[in-house]
Amino acid sequence: MGRTGPAAMNFLRCAGWLAAAVFLGLVARFWHPVFGFTKFLQLDAPNASIAVDAFRTYPVYVYRNTGPYDGMIYAQIAEDPTLRDPQLSRAIDNLAYRGRRILAPAIAWVLAGGRPGVVTQIYPLVNVIAWLALGALFWRGLPVNDARGFVGWAGVLFSAGAIGCVRLALTDLIGATLLFAAVLSAERKRGRSAVALAALSGLTRETLLLGVGGLWDNFKPTAKNLLRAVLAALPLALWMLYLRHLAAKGDAGWANFTWPVAGLAGKWAESIRALSAQGDVLLAVTTLLAVVGLTTQWIWLIWNWEPSNRWWRMGAPFALVLVLLGKAVWEGFPGAAFRTLLPLTLAFNLLAVRKRSPWIWLLIGNLTVLSGLLTLRDVPTDPNEIGAAHAHGQAVVARTGAGWYGTERTSRHQWTWTSGAPSVLDFQSWPAHSSSISCTAEVRSLAPGSISIHEGARLLWSGPVGARRSPIKFSVEVREGQGQIVFTTDAPTILEGPGADARRLAFALYDLKVSIPDVAAGIR
Repeated sequence: MGRTGPAAMNFLRCAGWLAAAVFLGLVARFWHPVFGFTKFLQLDAPNASIAVDAFRTYPVYVYRNTGPYDGMIYAQIAEDPTLRDPQLSRAIDNLAYRGRRILAPAIAWVLAGGRPGVVTQIYPLVNVIAWLALGALFWRGLPVNDARGFVGWAGVLFSAGAIGCVRLALTDLIGATLLFAAVLSAERKRGRSAVALAALSGLTRETLLLGVGGLWDNFKPTAKNLLRAVLAALPLALWMLYLRHLAAKGDAGWANFTWPVAGLAGKWAESIRALSAQGDVLLAVTTLLAVVGLTTQWIWLIWNWEPSNRWWRMGAPFALVLVLLGKAVWEGFPGAAFRTLLPLTLAFNLLAVRKRSPWIWLLIGNLTVLSGLLTLRDVPTDPNEIGAAHAHGQAVVARTGAGWYGTERTSRHQWTWTSGAPSVLDFQSWPAHSSSISCTAEVRSLAPGSISIHEGARLLWSGPVGARRSPIKFSVEVREGQGQIVFTTDAPTILEGPGADARRLAFALYDLKVSIPDVAAGIR
């Protein structure tokens, strides 16, 4: 594809919009009618029990069988960016260290108008906004005017680092976007804007100030260049003084570094071993390819030594960081190193495109894209959730308890079978006040019988059940955010198949729909 011609440019623009639409489509899959996008926070059950009050008062998705990640920490900080809430010391293990990265939580707090609960819903979307902003900035900064430029652009936006930040609601992508905007402003002779943006990137993640050399007009330590570096670091320095004033103490994070090359060599060895040891072969393969890609970016930047270029100066310090990163940053699939080194990925792609490097460099260097896309492959689901609704300021989730098998789903229906024993359905609502919840569903059994639904001693519904699905309707009283009903049946259980692990099935509950009445409308 040539550099000129309106048809080619229109094609590239369409490809760019399509790529953005694919990204937004992948993100939209994580939305839940009650929990919003809080699946990105990766809050697990142990941490949910000690989280700030807003995480218990308002609905936040809780992972039952997956460990926590840092997004849940920054989302809690967003509930009070002043860090004065005493609950934060209980909920966050290293507040002094995490609290340095205050800008992203503060942005969420401002966008939500400081409203508790709303802040938590907004915070995961700050990375989505940053992704779109970086896409627009990088498109013009390259600029994208041929196929090589498009590959470089997509290589950044869909990299393991960028997509990983969105998936786990982290701060690196937001900071890298600000750093890129800062260096782009410096390139366009907007010195004040460049310093301000660099300062904001430092408040998002302190290590991003390593890229401040990109603001300099040359590689010499002139008074002007040093002043820019000092001014860019000043807001972070003042914020750290504030943290000290709060008496917040903690690990400085030096454990993330190790002897030169040791961490990278360990990651290579771990990634190769995972090809045979990891059950998810695709996860292992894409992680290894991501390591190949990031190593290629590192080699390219060293090979193309150019201290006179501001973009090289932005990325070079992160090439050094790559060599020093320890096991804690490299471990995992693909690992935190890819987001930590986002400025390296930015510098590599911009320079490789502008210098019109051979295609082989761009293609191999951007192999991290495969891991990035895989990051958004699996949407977590609660195997016990059977229904949910959010309306009129109230949210409700219905979950199966004792007596039910796990929930099964297709694109149009969801259902769960009971073993024939008394089967419990639990309801949780936010806010935790008392209300009446209306429910409709369908039931069917493998053999004729009848079903009764009780709430305590109160009969909610009773009727026959057979091979054809029959509609049912009942109301549940939720008291202080909790409600429970019990299904009983006299329908005989039948084995679902000849296998030794075949389940005994009595009846199934299909497509439970929860309706929240408008209490205010009823009062009027």
